[in-house]
Amino acid sequence: MIATRVLVASLTAALSFGSDIRPRSVTAPPTVVLLVRHAEKAAQPPQDPPLSEAGLARAQALVAVARDAGVSAIITTQYERTRKTAEPTAAALHITPEVVDAGPVAQHAKAVADQILKHAGGTVLVVGHSNTVPAIVAALGAPKPRDLCDSEYDQLFVLVIVDAGPPRLIRSRYGAASADDPACTAMQPR
Repeated sequence: MIATRVLVASLTAALSFGSDIRPRSVTAPPTVVLLVRHAEKAAQPPQDPPLSEAGLARAQALVAVARDAGVSAIITTQYERTRKTAEPTAAALHITPEVVDAGPVAQHAKAVADQILKHAGGTVLVVGHSNTVPAIVAALGAPKPRDLCDSEYDQLFVLVIVDAGPPRLIRSRYGAASADDPACTAMQPR
């Protein structure tokens, strides 16, 4: 009986002083997306080339990035160059990559974005192509970056998607620096 009176008195005092004892709203953890273009490719065969030696090295460099970021899902296209770029990471992290077939860029970007959102609150690695990576960024609600140049393989886009507000885009690099290409420099905004 005394304990009940103490509890009632404590609650009354707390309420009279404006204390808020309601549960706080819980925000969902962000979804983090690492987007890269496939690693350097060989010249042959032209339809679906494998990775070059430099590409194999870059694919290995991606393992550390993905491990440090806590990647829990991987998305590639059906092409060998994207699958082989993701393969060392998938093996190291014991993840089976999900394949979203490449097709018209806008539809492909939307399909990848939909697949990413199935992993809400997780960290997803997406291995795409020079023209699809920027489109995927835009499909996820961030400003679309320019298409990547043919010589650019070291770009790493990190997109942080939260419940409220626009996604945050961070552009970085990984692995060996891509060779400077004067044609590429001309494409970059000033």
